[in-house]
Amino acid sequence: MMRRLLLPVLGLLSTLPAFSQAFAPIADRPPAITREFRGAWVACIYNLDWPSSRGLGAAQQQAELRGILDKMAALNMNAVVFQVRPHCDAVYQSSIEPWSPWLTGTMGSSPGYDPLAFCIREAHARGIEVHAWFNPFRAISSNTITCSSSHVTCANPRMVKPYGSMKWCDPALPETRGRATGVILDVVKRYDVDGVHMDDYFYPYPSGGAVFRDGKTPAERRAYVDGFVNNLYSAVKQQKPWVRVGISPFGIWRPGVPAGIEAGLDSYENLACDSRKWLANGWVDYLAPQLYWRNAPAKQSFSSLLSWWRQQGSRPVWPGIATARINSSEDPGRPASEIINQIQLSRSIGRNYVGNIQWSAKSIVTNRGGIATQLANTYTQPAAVPPMPWVSSRAPASPGVSAQTNGNGTFVRWVLSDPNTAKVAIQARYGSQWKMIKIAPASGNGITIPAADAVAVTALDRFGSASAPKVLGRHGS
Repeated sequence: MMRRLLLPVLGLLSTLPAFSQAFAPIADRPPAITREFRGAWVACIYNLDWPSSRGLGAAQQQAELRGILDKMAALNMNAVVFQVRPHCDAVYQSSIEPWSPWLTGTMGSSPGYDPLAFCIREAHARGIEVHAWFNPFRAISSNTITCSSSHVTCANPRMVKPYGSMKWCDPALPETRGRATGVILDVVKRYDVDGVHMDDYFYPYPSGGAVFRDGKTPAERRAYVDGFVNNLYSAVKQQKPWVRVGISPFGIWRPGVPAGIEAGLDSYENLACDSRKWLANGWVDYLAPQLYWRNAPAKQSFSSLLSWWRQQGSRPVWPGIATARINSSEDPGRPASEIINQIQLSRSIGRNYVGNIQWSAKSIVTNRGGIATQLANTYTQPAAVPPMPWVSSRAPASPGVSAQTNGNGTFVRWVLSDPNTAKVAIQARYGSQWKMIKIAPASGNGITIPAADAVAVTALDRFGSASAPKVLGRHGS
């Protein structure tokens, strides 16, 4: 009888792990979590990055976007700058503007799903932020594009002026600025974006002998753009203060600034962009000047320009870096090592939070010139997006944490004690060496990592502020 009772018990024990050990609080403290903004632009216009061509089915579009996000996650990148308004159209469900033609091939035609909502869901599941990228005033990038009846060029032609082969909403008109602000706030209100981002097309780039016929001086134009930028920043912060506002201006503020810098374009005069003022006045949470040149020659030196930009204000400057120019017609012979060198320079120049944005995602996904391979050796561990102490410096409460080692893995579980927690940072110690393991969405309840001697879990809120870490270790570790 005793033998019959023991047999099922012995069978049950054989299915249990050979070794199991729970963790307990310890006094050890890990190093501060790594902070770096590691972004990439994803352009929809002309199908530069995504989708690869117009008219793809929803499933194929989604698979391509997942592929971009998977690659970024594998490289420990943490932010995607996703184009949602190429030219007064929408890469999301909008009651204000028509569906973008870069999705289906026809302006106003639904792709059958909401790309922005899909991007946010998939990116957040991978611990990646989504910054919705808007072009504020460009109405249409080419007269060859057939516009729908709801597009601004048809619905409100009084706002629009021709410029070469393009059409432009006149920034001097309050309706133009109000429309752009309203579109951006609509997205901020309805979508769980982490940031809003604008590029440098406030006024059109000079093209041949084309003239933008608004009768305004460069100073008047700058005043319109300055007011728009200032008001937009305040409006976004009023609606959702944790949403970052970023702008990526032309990389040279003015020719000759700093001394020795040359440029064929004066963005201050030609584009009405006083981007130095926006940075100095705190009208952005970050500036991403497009520093697409090599570090030499000196006339457009990456390091000289970045050093100058980072002296113009206290907010972060995260340079745009041109991975697309590796072995390109714009820069024949540029090696991937130039990009890696620029990332290292962006980590050492100035004293603000570090980061950069890659132009663009396609170059990373296709491993142009071996850049993805080299990035894997540069972004060696996950990093949290830098905080915004000028908006909020309140630290979230530490999470509740438990951990247990079973065989070759340690399962780390967290329970949120602060509703403002958005992500958790998991660190682990192996012997005496701490490693950053993952930045995970707070909505998860746990993760299995290689068997560790100690673990630390830090809560991160939407502002990027961090809690004190909760540290646990195995007995005797």
